[in-house]
Amino acid sequence: MTVIINTQEELEALIDKNNNIIIDGDLTINCSISIEANINACNIDAINIYANNIDANNIDVHNISYDTFCIAHQSLKCKTIKGRRENALHACLDQPIEYIK
Repeated sequence: MTVIINTQEELEALIDKNNNIIIDGDLTINCSISIEANINACNIDAINIYANNIDANNIDVHNISYDTFCIAHQSLKCKTIKGRRENALHACLDQPIEYIK
């Protein structure tokens, strides 16, 4: 199942009481988002993400800004990725991060 988000408000409506967005499937975000929540989905495809923590099998996003960690299990493709904390961590477990132009 793919959840498609077109506005910031649609994404905010998915935040649970623990400040998490958990999608049992894929997440497609058709807009830039800024959210103080953790995002966990099978695959994430988006334009720009500014979030607390991001965890997914595959991440394909132009620009990623995160607080503590951004972990992809199988693939991570982005133009830029930056943690907002000095010891923030981003990684792809199965292959190197692919930087797109």
